[in-house]
Amino acid sequence: MQFSDLIQNKKILQAIEDAGFTAPTPIQQQAIPAIGTGRDIIGLARTGTGKTAAFSLPLIQKLEDSWTAAREIRVRSLILSPTRELAIQLLSTIRKFTAHTELTSLLVHGGTEYENQILTLREGVDILIATPGRMLDLIERKALKLDQVEVFVVDEADRMLDMGFAPDIRKIAPMLPQTRQALFFSATMPPEALSLATGILHKPMTISADPVSAAAENIHKSLYYVEKNNKNALLSWLLKKLKYERILVFCRTRRGADRLTESMKKQGLPAAVLHGDKEQRHRQEILEKFKSGEIPILIATDLAARGIDIENISHIINFDLPNEPETFVHRIGRTARAGASGHAISFCDPTEKGYLRDILAHLNEDIDVVEAHPFHSEQVKNFSGNVKSKHTPDKKKHISKIREQTTWRLPPGQQKNLHKDAGPGKNARRNPRKKQQP
Repeated sequence: MQFSDLIQNKKILQAIEDAGFTAPTPIQQQAIPAIGTGRDIIGLARTGTGKTAAFSLPLIQKLEDSWTAAREIRVRSLILSPTRELAIQLLSTIRKFTAHTELTSLLVHGGTEYENQILTLREGVDILIATPGRMLDLIERKALKLDQVEVFVVDEADRMLDMGFAPDIRKIAPMLPQTRQALFFSATMPPEALSLATGILHKPMTISADPVSAAAENIHKSLYYVEKNNKNALLSWLLKKLKYERILVFCRTRRGADRLTESMKKQGLPAAVLHGDKEQRHRQEILEKFKSGEIPILIATDLAARGIDIENISHIINFDLPNEPETFVHRIGRTARAGASGHAISFCDPTEKGYLRDILAHLNEDIDVVEAHPFHSEQVKNFSGNVKSKHTPDKKKHISKIREQTTWRLPPGQQKNLHKDAGPGKNARRNPRKKQQP
């Protein structure tokens, strides 16, 4: 199948060719004609299979075929994105596809000045890409109206929920016309996201090009059992041994990512860190340097890396295993994009054996275990239990019950009598033998 079998507009076909797209992916083959019918759609496909083009190409064709000059402070289509980085990637892709049309597009997100965004909105916009918070701010400032939106898209719906945007989406939905078309696209669709979608979409058609649990077949996955305090040394050893173009390393927390980056820099390894505490300008600079190859090693948290859509990432390293199997699939999908091959390396310490079991069950396959390295741990490999942090909720609950059983309390209303017979000294009750001043 060719794109010409799915798209009739010659301007868009020329833009597709200019962008280097050759043949449509499975999700594009299913979604483009389905969206063309005007029905609401739930689109599911694993990372790196072309979801952005799957919804943006039919959206652009619909807007182009009925194009008229946009009215003041109104938009014809709205795409919501969970992160600034992903929104920037969306804008870049859409501008490639609209290069030969008169369609206008605008990106609005936090961390930028309002003035230019408001001035552009005054003239009207065909395609608005936005993060929820900034968009609601513009509506409150009366700089934006949604009453003429023809197509409403929620991209990465699962991460919208992870980042707490469900209330914002529910607030935005009633502002849209009843006749608008709604599209929910994501790599995974947990029950909470499905509930959100069905509350907004009308009799949606579900399209699933690949099993949600599946990872790309051209990713070689390997597993390293290691003690927790040897992880840094193992990563340093690997980075000096591997032949790579770009490596993306995942950490569970921002603090952990910062510490790991400092450790790698001290060893002379060209690494940078990306997470939500960085300013938007700095985050974008880091991404550009990673994309150009100036910084070949990027250490990131899951939410920060959600917007990374960069080809030629040869290796993904799970320094910390994620606590959700779907997140594992999404992480390793950052490599082997656009039909290329890639490597996914995972470290596992004793505290992560439970996560590993869930991941293996989700994938329904084994991962090759690498033992030929100086930090291999047979104890971790053979460990079958669960190691819990002393700060787990169960531990806190246990401590709370002990305190309730052992703490002495006066009956209500008697607290005022606590120091009644203690004498005039400030420390009389605490030090009953201390002589009182005459």
